[in-house]
Amino acid sequence: MTGVGWTSWPSREALTRTPRAPARTVLSLLVWALAAAGLFWATLSDSRSGPATLPVALAVIACCVRVARGYHRFTREHRLWPALALLLLLAGLALVAYGAGATPLATALWCGGTVLAVARLPLRAAAPAVALTLACFAVLTSGGWMTTLLTGAGLCLGGYVARLDAEATGSAQRLLTQERAARAAEAERAALDERSRIAREIHDVLAHSLSAQMVHLEAARLLIEREPSGAFRDQVLERVVSARSMAREGLTETRQALSALRGEMTPVEDFLRNLVSAQPVELSVEGPRRPLSAGASQAVRRVAQEAVTNVRKHAPGAHVRIRLEYLLDTVTLEVRDSGGGVPDEELMTGGPGYGLTGMRERAEVLGGTLEAGPGEEGFVVSLRVPA
Repeated sequence: MTGVGWTSWPSREALTRTPRAPARTVLSLLVWALAAAGLFWATLSDSRSGPATLPVALAVIACCVRVARGYHRFTREHRLWPALALLLLLAGLALVAYGAGATPLATALWCGGTVLAVARLPLRAAAPAVALTLACFAVLTSGGWMTTLLTGAGLCLGGYVARLDAEATGSAQRLLTQERAARAAEAERAALDERSRIAREIHDVLAHSLSAQMVHLEAARLLIEREPSGAFRDQVLERVVSARSMAREGLTETRQALSALRGEMTPVEDFLRNLVSAQPVELSVEGPRRPLSAGASQAVRRVAQEAVTNVRKHAPGAHVRIRLEYLLDTVTLEVRDSGGGVPDEELMTGGPGYGLTGMRERAEVLGGTLEAGPGEEGFVVSLRVPA
């Protein structure tokens, strides 16, 4: 059970090492280096040290580094028994160091084990671990029980202070994370509000204008159809019908853009199926389907739409294959045509389109890529964007 009291596990934030500034890291390494040098000097100056003391001390320190890393990982994951086993191993390494004549090193390990037990374990587990390490310290050193008790009290107090400091740091980190999440949610809400405002403006101006144009063009078509048949009448009727079709497509695209601004877009697969329903296009979707971000979804839609339109303009009648593939962290779209056909001059002059430049810019803004060029048969457009 995790809680703020020291009788339970410290929070995971308190047991997780927070990033530090480079200056503090260098200072910490310097302090540890000075402490290690002092410990080695004390070990070599001890009367019990011998020729094998230094190699054994180095081996014990190397093992202790691995034990400390595992202990920190197990306590961070709140795994009690593996952490206790490593504390017991640390006490055993201290006994090895003491047997080799490295009494200062053994004392440092026993003291460090006490501080680590109080700082990172629940009280019910820290108490027996502290008792074990202090018993080893009392039995094998000549300080006496009073010295042991005072030393133990000071170590427990130091461990408790370290625990409180870690809890305070963890709480500050948790509050900082919550504040960042709140700011991100606020920014996202502000962006959604702005996008909704833009969508309303577009709807009030462009969508209404296109709807009115369709009504007038339909009325014009009906009036023209009542006139006697002739070459001029047929040409005008064809142009009016073509303009009405363009207005209808523009209104459809406007509504799709409004849905994207409001975050109400249909799944990409449904959009592509609707796109190919009126075209001789082959569609395949591969990989596990998942929701895409607004930017990636809009990029896939626009690139597919523009690529199919370009085939109609430059290679009418060509067979088109669209392949959408969901990868681990990206989505790819490939539009490939078989080539052939004579460019449709009427579609070529029907107005400026999105264009390859616009498609490439949209992909680059999202951190993706777009490649377009001749393939084995016709033209190939390949899009890859993060998703």
